[in-house]
Amino acid sequence: MLMPPNNMSILLCTAPTDMRKSINGLCFLVDGDFGENPSCGTLYVFCNRVRDKLKILYWDGNGFCLLYKRLEKGRFKIPATAHSLRINPDELRWLLQGIDFKSLPKPKVLSLKGYA
Repeated sequence: MLMPPNNMSILLCTAPTDMRKSINGLCFLVDGDFGENPSCGTLYVFCNRVRDKLKILYWDGNGFCLLYKRLEKGRFKIPATAHSLRINPDELRWLLQGIDFKSLPKPKVLSLKGYA
């Protein structure tokens, strides 16, 4: 899978989404439910009620991209939050692999002293 750069903003919609929606329908959701401009460069991730399908909406500068993933076994581990959640590219990668990224321990941040 193509992965976004580390500084990219990713918004995961934790509420179930109708997977029959295409680009225009998902853009209306982004604008109406999140109050964001769908062409701002953020990746928007949507999941169905059964949690075995994901759609990712992204503006690449001159058009929308729509990625679709269906798990053949298992379910995506979507955290139970209000309506949406900001995640980082690593968490997106784990989500796409079916890993419960919220249960993983956070990596420790190391600081090296004495180096400039």
